[in-house]
Amino acid sequence: MNNKIDLIYKDLSYEIVGVLFQVSNELGYGYQEKYYENAIGKLFDKKMISYQRQIKCDLKFDNEKIGLYYLDFLIADKIVLEIKVGKRFAKQAFDQIIAYLKATNKKLGILALFNSKGVRFIRIVNLENKVEIHEINIKLSNFRKFIKH
Repeated sequence: MNNKIDLIYKDLSYEIVGVLFQVSNELGYGYQEKYYENAIGKLFDKKMISYQRQIKCDLKFDNEKIGLYYLDFLIADKIVLEIKVGKRFAKQAFDQIIAYLKATNKKLGILALFNSKGVRFIRIVNLENKVEIHEINIKLSNFRKFIKH
């Protein structure tokens, strides 16, 4: 998959990342996850981006429920967005969003990390039970049109 040409849900992904940058720029660093979630939700509402927050997702085995997940965000019923706070991405966060993608059968997850350097994000693609992780280093200037001035 070519990161620049074949991005799944490219426009919606850019809108989401624009929201992440705007929250990072305006709120800064040092808050709990729930406050970043609140700010992201407010911007999604303002930009009329369809989403659900803290939705329950059943984990099933042999068609029986064996557990329950709570997704931070499900955007436009397409993209799982998981928010983290810390110095770096933890393996547990990758495992968590991969499990969410498999449980929901969604194709794209975005893992966002708010830290003292701003916000970083990684796209996780779930295609036919094959997971690809794409860390995309994109400059904030690429998202200016999605961020209020």
